[in-house]
Amino acid sequence: MSFEHLGLAPFLLRALAEQGYENPTPIQQQAIPLALAGHDLLAGAQTGTGKTAAFGLPLLQHLGTKPQAVNGPRRPRALVLAPTRELATQVHDSLRGYSKYLRIPSAVIYGGVGMGNQLDALRRGVDLVIACPGRLIDHIERRSVDLSGIEILVLDEADRMLDMGFLPSIKRILAKLPKQNRQTLLFSATFPESIKQLAMEFMRHPREVQVTPQNTVAETIAHRVHPVDAGRKRELLLHLLGQDTRVQTLVFAKTKHGSDKLATFLEKSGIHAAAIHGNKSQGQRLRALGDFKAGKVKVLVATDIAARGIDIDQLPRVINYDLPMVAEDYVHRIGRTGRNGASGEALSLVSQDDAKLLRQIVRLLDRDMEIRDLPGFEPQVPIRWGNSAPGKAEVPGGQRPPRRHARRPHGDAPRHAHAGPKKSGGGQPQREGGKAAANPGRRQQPHGRGPRRSHTGHHAPA
Repeated sequence: MSFEHLGLAPFLLRALAEQGYENPTPIQQQAIPLALAGHDLLAGAQTGTGKTAAFGLPLLQHLGTKPQAVNGPRRPRALVLAPTRELATQVHDSLRGYSKYLRIPSAVIYGGVGMGNQLDALRRGVDLVIACPGRLIDHIERRSVDLSGIEILVLDEADRMLDMGFLPSIKRILAKLPKQNRQTLLFSATFPESIKQLAMEFMRHPREVQVTPQNTVAETIAHRVHPVDAGRKRELLLHLLGQDTRVQTLVFAKTKHGSDKLATFLEKSGIHAAAIHGNKSQGQRLRALGDFKAGKVKVLVATDIAARGIDIDQLPRVINYDLPMVAEDYVHRIGRTGRNGASGEALSLVSQDDAKLLRQIVRLLDRDMEIRDLPGFEPQVPIRWGNSAPGKAEVPGGQRPPRRHARRPHGDAPRHAHAGPKKSGGGQPQREGGKAAANPGRRQQPHGRGPRRSHTGHHAPA
């Protein structure tokens, strides 16, 4: 299927063709026709699936083909809410590219910078506003923005906005929007109960689309776990990065301070690195991201929230220096590699303190992970992974092997962290009380999977 079959206007098709976009991604195939038809939309899509174009192209077509009713000064007609400054900026840049042959004045609104330029843009009048909730509330309180003319509302990465505590701000913003004749498009990687409740409150009979099951990852990503003592993680990271300093790598750390310390350590060790987190100024974050995309910086160290909006094509490797505290964040982290059929690596440095977090991730993904000791970095005391049988207490020392599977013969493959058996009926893996573990004492092959292959997919818009 091509973009011509989705009902897009010629001015959008021309801009897409000039940018080299040929075929829509699955989320674009499903979402664009429904959005063009005027339906409210509840869309399950993770970063890297092409969701920006999925909501952006119908939004631009609406603005470009339906003139604004002339009623006093120009008011914004479309509003996109995004959780971070980076994501808001990237959405704004993408929509400017798609609207190359339209005249759609726009403004991007976020905190951490002065309000002067934003106030000037809003005074001149814009059709489209892309905003972070906190700064938009500031403008609402200053009465520098009038949202009473909004015809389309988009909530991008709604789950992350709620995780960041923006629910009260979102509800305040919704109260300022017209309730009638407004189309709402909500995009979220996951749909916790809070998202469903929010949708029930402010959406009208939304259509639902889901391009991938929740908490799944690309099959082209190779997952590897490297056991290591906590005190030697920096040495192991340097070893991995030093094997090929040309490979661009996104490294995840738990804290802002830890990100800075890690980036400084890598720089002193001769590896061009930069850190990106919430305490950096907007200019610092954009400069670090720009240098990383341009290849001037080979390693970008990031916290989870700061990295949410990072969108880089063909990123070959993600390293979890610290495992995420919430298992679902592992999916968001590694979703930045292995895009559009390309191969990628997701490496995790795991100490004894991380074993429980690893079990939660393995259970969530319902897949095995290869565990590989690296010579010279083996933990002084073998990591106690626990017992893989769900609902049973762990055996001290982790000596009990995971439950055997008849279709998994023993061999010489590296050992694996096991997802454990599924629920009857093949549903989602158990979570309450469920445990998954690796067994250092046995070498087992993965669940009948063949070698991973790299596939080259069509170039699709973000």
